[in-house]
Amino acid sequence: MNTIKYLALSVALAFSGQALADAADGLPHVKVSLVAPPQVHAHEQVAPKEPRVVQFRLVIEEKKMVIDDQGTTLQAMTFNGSMPGPTMVVHEGDYVELTLVNPATNTMPHNIDLHAATGALGGAAMTLVSPGQEAVLRFKADRAGTFVYHCAPEGMVAWHVLAGMSGTLMVLPREGLKDPAGNPLHYDRAYTIGEFDLYIPKDKDGKFKDYSTLLDSYADTRETMRGLIPSHVVFNGRVGALTGKNALKANVGESVLLIHSQANRDSRPHLIGGHGDWVWETGKFDNPPLKNLETWFVRGGSAAVALYTFRQPGVYAYLNHNLIEAEMGAAGHIVVEGGEWNEELMKQVKAPGPITSQE
Repeated sequence: MNTIKYLALSVALAFSGQALADAADGLPHVKVSLVAPPQVHAHEQVAPKEPRVVQFRLVIEEKKMVIDDQGTTLQAMTFNGSMPGPTMVVHEGDYVELTLVNPATNTMPHNIDLHAATGALGGAAMTLVSPGQEAVLRFKADRAGTFVYHCAPEGMVAWHVLAGMSGTLMVLPREGLKDPAGNPLHYDRAYTIGEFDLYIPKDKDGKFKDYSTLLDSYADTRETMRGLIPSHVVFNGRVGALTGKNALKANVGESVLLIHSQANRDSRPHLIGGHGDWVWETGKFDNPPLKNLETWFVRGGSAAVALYTFRQPGVYAYLNHNLIEAEMGAAGHIVVEGGEWNEELMKQVKAPGPITSQE
């Protein structure tokens, strides 16, 4: 009975999708080349006058990934080979046309549930592709904000998401971002931070297991993740993915947009030494942003957005302020260069030394 309902829903959605496609056929079509996180593909912050059909291509890649410096491995499932998948950017009123490709080299069926889409299952019923297949979905971006997308095959949603299959679609207002008074807000750089809680099974000696194939890992991983105790909590696929040579970059005076998603559970981003000048905590741009936050909240299954203008050079830590999870890997760095240190904002009055002060 569930199978019949699922097929009926697919047919109904297909007919409604055809009507939507007809309305968009006469609009300009723009192909976008996606880039791997933390980068975000080039885009306009203020939309052209006319809506467009913005075309994206996501290729599903199943692969083994190393997630820490100890060589721990994850049998991962990804969009375009990265954790998270690429951030896609359009404007409100545009149409998103997404080609989802499942190469014959993969072993599992996959699909995509787009939280930005309007329609049952977020497009999942219309994009279920077996290895060797592709599907094309078109939907109207009818509300502004940042939205999670993730794989959602029936009965296996949690496993696919926890193995890496999530990302963010950002729908900007046509006139760009604004503060509560309606003044325009601009960013010089945009970065994607995708947070993942990972559940790597251990053997009887307490060592992390390594599996030869994705299917080999399924039973143990499913049992481990149901304990709700992650082995790792990471940004962008592994411990240290945003530190050292991979640290995010900025210059003094630049405004940086930080897009932080968590498809499975809550997070609490914090920028040490900086703030959220403007924060859309729910990620939805029709709601006025909050101002001057020290820590903000990302609800599981959503993406929050923070905008900060750097005023001092130096290395800033960006982390999940559940500090236990930061120690497990949910931490990165932003290296800010250029400009002089402003002692009005912070000054060392006395260097560490012997105690000389008296009450």
